[in-house]
Amino acid sequence: MSEFNITIQPTNNKNIVKFVTDSFLTQAQSYEFGSIDEAASSPIAQQLFYLPFVKTVYISQNFIAIEKYNIVEWEDVQDEVATSIKEYLDSGEAVVTQKNDSTKIPVTVYAESTPNPSVLKFVANKPLATDTFEFKNIDEATDAPLAQALFNFPFVKEVFISDNYVSVMKYNMVEWQEISMEVREFIRKYLEDGKPVLNDAILQKDKASEASSEKETANLSDIDKQIIEILDEYVKPAVAGDGGHIAFKSFDADTKTVSVILQGACSGCPSSTVTLKNGIETMLKEMLHGKVQNVVAING
Repeated sequence: MSEFNITIQPTNNKNIVKFVTDSFLTQAQSYEFGSIDEAASSPIAQQLFYLPFVKTVYISQNFIAIEKYNIVEWEDVQDEVATSIKEYLDSGEAVVTQKNDSTKIPVTVYAESTPNPSVLKFVANKPLATDTFEFKNIDEATDAPLAQALFNFPFVKEVFISDNYVSVMKYNMVEWQEISMEVREFIRKYLEDGKPVLNDAILQKDKASEASSEKETANLSDIDKQIIEILDEYVKPAVAGDGGHIAFKSFDADTKTVSVILQGACSGCPSSTVTLKNGIETMLKEMLHGKVQNVVAING
């Protein structure tokens, strides 16, 4: 029997705390329970509702989030809650039980164009990942069964998974109008069959990457932090809407140059240079009052 590790993670809402595990609790499915009666299909949620301060329980992929009433402060009770969740998970009992396992959950997937003509975004009506994952080839997709399956199509060049969508980059050997329906139906059926999107092992790698990022963050300058805040608040949501992702890499104070990493639909996109120069670069120049002069992508 495997033992779970629980990480306590605060959120932007002071009443909600996430208890993040190193294994998947659900695959491509999220649940919200507002009472013990609503939580009839989740024994662990029902157990949590016996705590008088628990208002709402959310279960999604590799975390349980709890919204509390104001009768307590999280710092006073979060360790106890984490221990309770760990003990339950270690027992091997089900997190969520389905009344009729033979009933498939209806899944819809639609294709959405992106600024990159080589990339199509396939959007599902359920969450697929709580982070961003990019795979350049089938070897990188060892712990991502969905991405690995997509690489079996000879025209698939790269796969990017985030939130509720999969961005697929194709080789120029075919046009999207010839294959988009096939890929969309493949992803829809894959999800409807309840197959895993990601494996537990990828969470270990992601956790190690987060730990490394936290160490790097501790060494960031004030201007670095300001740049990251602007990218997170103003740029990332728009980029995600186009099926891509942007990450801060570094800032050179001597040349006043910001280096970023482009992923998903943004990687190799013909319009990415225009976006960088006319959009992001202009924004950073204005908001940081001349401290930034250039923005460059180190991979696109």
